[in-house]
Amino acid sequence: MLTELTNDDDRGQVGIGTLIVFIAMVLVAAIAAGVLINTAGFLQSSAEETGQQSSDQVTNRLQLVNAVGEDINDNGVQTVNLTVKRAPGAANIDIGSTIAQWVDSSGSYDLTVDDNNPKTSDNDNFGVTEVQDDDGSISDSQVLNDPADRARLEFSAEAIRGGSNPLPEGATGTVRLNTQSGGTTTVRLVVPETLSGNSAVSL
Repeated sequence: MLTELTNDDDRGQVGIGTLIVFIAMVLVAAIAAGVLINTAGFLQSSAEETGQQSSDQVTNRLQLVNAVGEDINDNGVQTVNLTVKRAPGAANIDIGSTIAQWVDSSGSYDLTVDDNNPKTSDNDNFGVTEVQDDDGSISDSQVLNDPADRARLEFSAEAIRGGSNPLPEGATGTVRLNTQSGGTTTVRLVVPETLSGNSAVSL
């Protein structure tokens, strides 16, 4: 009869080795899980920020109420006035930080608001005046902070186009209003074929 001999010391060493490997695997898995959680959190934060910026570009923009040509002489429309308000769902809009791009047959011009003289309209700037403003936010800081606020943006077509060169009869142009959030409003200007006898016209 054969008797199997066993060594309890060897068995204990194998058990300790297995335990060490198991602990190492648990540590590696925990570190990997932490990295994955941090990465997922970063991606979620980036996605939320990107989504918010995209939403702002769509909603935080100006909406045109009307476009009027004034100061008409024999050569055409000298002044273009755009009345604007906040678009539905938009937050407060700082017109003082808005960039206007004027484009017509004479060229393309980028215009801003003069911080020192916000009502000034010249070859580099457009003017801002209040039409309806209960709390003075437009007159004080050129900000539309209420759905009822209305602001008039004044463009000197003659100064923008250079010299004594207003928008003539039948002329067309485009004004793109780009707010600080990236929201863009495009206004199409069309001067009537005849201006004779008019002191102001709808564009």
